[in-house]
Amino acid sequence: MPSADNEGKAGPHGDALLSFGLDSTHLQALHALLSELNVTAAAARLGRTQPTLSKSLRRLRRHFGDPLLERAGNSYRLTAFGERLRPLVAAAVEAVDRAFAAETTFSPETSTRIFTIVSSDHGIVTAGAELLRRVRGLAPGAGLRFLPVSAELLEHEDKHLRAVDGVLLPHGYLSLASSVDIHTDRWVCVVSADNKSVGDALTRQDLERLPWIATFADRAGRPPAWRQLELLGIVPRVVAVADSFLVVPGLVRGTDAIGVVPGQVAETQGGDGVRVLEFPFEMVPLVEAFWWHPVHDADPGHRWLRGVLGDQRS
Repeated sequence: MPSADNEGKAGPHGDALLSFGLDSTHLQALHALLSELNVTAAAARLGRTQPTLSKSLRRLRRHFGDPLLERAGNSYRLTAFGERLRPLVAAAVEAVDRAFAAETTFSPETSTRIFTIVSSDHGIVTAGAELLRRVRGLAPGAGLRFLPVSAELLEHEDKHLRAVDGVLLPHGYLSLASSVDIHTDRWVCVVSADNKSVGDALTRQDLERLPWIATFADRAGRPPAWRQLELLGIVPRVVAVADSFLVVPGLVRGTDAIGVVPGQVAETQGGDGVRVLEFPFEMVPLVEAFWWHPVHDADPGHRWLRGVLGDQRS
């Protein structure tokens, strides 16, 4: 075990925490500090004293060679390195918790397991509510925890999918995971009902001319329909970005903009002020699926969850 003089020399490019005299308590402290942005709140969350967390923070700062938290007025904010570290630490804590919660058998009637699922808003709308209904009926003591999709997950799916039970996303985003298809939909365009520059049917010229509302600033998060447009030589001119399909119909209302959303979202979120229009050419359908890392294949509880999801295909 290294001495106190050496532990501060590891820096962000050092080996694993345990190699520098740090342990799972430091991992939990780091997670709480990066989440709460406050030593007192982090201590309360972990049931420890404030001096204990302050000591952990000092040690973690020496280890990483970075302050992690910096004062901003009367509060604290994460440093740039702290921001980069936060999703990695959250995934590590999730993985540790999952390891200690692993089961050799699974009984839905008595299980109290919480299944963690990363999901787009569309995934929750199309599959989440039905999944909750089925889980509540078959495993009344079990539960679901939904987390938002992040650019970090899309860029490093192998690492992040190990720490969750799965992801609800359409085909076209993930490549390494196993999957079961749940729901099929179509991609449609939405424009304001008072947009007089668009006729009853969209043309290719409309798609090239109109300003677009995109979903997700990161291009990796754009829907497959968007990438299909680009393959056809249509490069949308983006004037606004929203990280949710559900808000796109509302954003186009009263403007000259256009957006692409799943058909079910257009039907439920459109309303009188929005027109729903089909693409002027055939689009690859949207196929919503549940994705999981193969490391979960033999998990009995996970096999049960996949069966429940598979039973609700539409």
